[in-house]
Amino acid sequence: MDRPVTTLYMLMSVDGKISTGSTDDMDVDKDFPKIAGVREGLHQYYEIEQTTDLWSFNTGRVQEKMGANEMAMPEKTPVSFVVLDNRHLTESGVRYFCALSKEFVLVTTNASHPAYKVEADNLHIIHQRKLCLAEVLATLKNEFGCDRITIQSGGTLNAMFLREKLFDYIDIVVAPVLIGGRETSTLIDGDSLRTENELDKLGALELVDCTALKDSYIRLRYKVI
Repeated sequence: MDRPVTTLYMLMSVDGKISTGSTDDMDVDKDFPKIAGVREGLHQYYEIEQTTDLWSFNTGRVQEKMGANEMAMPEKTPVSFVVLDNRHLTESGVRYFCALSKEFVLVTTNASHPAYKVEADNLHIIHQRKLCLAEVLATLKNEFGCDRITIQSGGTLNAMFLREKLFDYIDIVVAPVLIGGRETSTLIDGDSLRTENELDKLGALELVDCTALKDSYIRLRYKVI
């Protein structure tokens, strides 16, 4: 493969939601710790996260919600971060990831992104006129030596990875909660299929492991067929 091996690693509710509501103010990282019956086992998701790949793919929108633009400069980690962003990260947010990352790769279609104002030895910018995830992954492997990468993005971008057949493994931690809401983001969003001629765009899975965690959490691991 002329790209890294990819794993989608996400936390979701039993009904497949990856957020607690339809606005950016609603977020599982902020809201799950407030819910009795959910907060008790939440730590397991973050503990497993520490064992994932040393390359991590995120989005600027998610990182803005997490507070990256306002956070104090962190200590450097051995993880290299790839962030897809056009308008959510500020210059401060870019500096935060430069401080945090072994290598920080920003992917953008915005030629005026604040990242261009930042000078850092570990900052790399992949600029595309139109987003092409396959080309991004090929660049990560061929130019940066990325062999494996964990994907932690939103439902819309996850759908792009799925439809373009760019997922190799799925690793899901299921929280014991039902969220509901037609407009609340799910594991895979994007446009719905409309004809049976598009069935090849589905992602059939082979179960690798199903683990019952503590406090009614479940970990599901699949290989994409």
